[in-house]
Amino acid sequence: MLALAVALGVGIGIGVTGGERLARAWRGEGAAARASALQLAAGTQPAPAAIAAQPGSDEATIIRVAQQASPGVVLVERDGGSGSGVVVRRDGIILTNAHVVGESRAVQITLADGRRLQGQVLGRDPTVDVAVVRIQAANLAVVPEGDSDRLQPGQTAIAIGNPLGYERSVTTGVVSALNRSIRGATLEALIQTDAAINPGNSGGPLLDSQGRVIGINTAIIPSATGLGFAIPINLARNIADQLIATGRVRRAILGILPVDVTPPLAQQLGLPVREGVLVYEVEAGTGAARAGLRAGDIITNINGSAVEQGGDLRRILRAAGAGATVRVQFVRRGSTATQTVNVQLGEQIIQ
Repeated sequence: MLALAVALGVGIGIGVTGGERLARAWRGEGAAARASALQLAAGTQPAPAAIAAQPGSDEATIIRVAQQASPGVVLVERDGGSGSGVVVRRDGIILTNAHVVGESRAVQITLADGRRLQGQVLGRDPTVDVAVVRIQAANLAVVPEGDSDRLQPGQTAIAIGNPLGYERSVTTGVVSALNRSIRGATLEALIQTDAAINPGNSGGPLLDSQGRVIGINTAIIPSATGLGFAIPINLARNIADQLIATGRVRRAILGILPVDVTPPLAQQLGLPVREGVLVYEVEAGTGAARAGLRAGDIITNINGSAVEQGGDLRRILRAAGAGATVRVQFVRRGSTATQTVNVQLGEQIIQ
């Protein structure tokens, strides 16, 4: 019954309004009126012209962005799943999510013009959920990149992707917030948006009102409505540049196993602070060990920036870079006094 309704949906829609128009035309006088009625009955009368969007309106902006960016949005497929990607270089470089390509070394790319090409996975960083794919093609449609460091909450956000296989679907919303983290995940510094991001949108672009990529769509919270997240394009570009150049990513590390401090955890353990990063374990031979950090210490600030959760810690360390020395403020269990040590950051290679 559902299939029949879908198949006949267009006909049913026309039948209601079209029948009334047919009756009125047939009741008209002369051959011209009856010819018009026969055209209606046969479905050959030209369709009414589409209503044009008002120049300068929000609707016109969304239409323009969709038309400009859609040619640079691709379908990414592998065994066991599919997602989206965005062309960022005319010579065949595509950005997508690490979870879209998985562990595959090659994926199938479908371009907007229908061409299906094999894509080589140049590298991935699962901790940031960024992957880079190269296809053998030239003069591709490219979606220009914006500057995610200049974003403001309230800006227009437009997502394009391939949710559930519906290619180049467009949804709209705003930039709801910046520098978000998802507890229990390594993702941080995320752009939060209420533009609908559905399964299959992952890896596609989040765009501003100028049609520039401001983020790579990555995640939703399934139990909520209007909570989608994207990786800032400046971060994605930094990771992509490393993957393209060397096939790996250098990551700065303190040398600890961190755990987010939450109010319930603070109450349960009797911690002196309600936010921060608890040092669960210190790795031997690392900068943290040499500086005297211990299991049970709670890091609250690095280089003058507050550390409220693990996402803050990773963002600050990424900005500092491997080999840098950072000033770490912490509270030791059993005390409320803040202590400070200098820690030289180590290096982790992701490839």
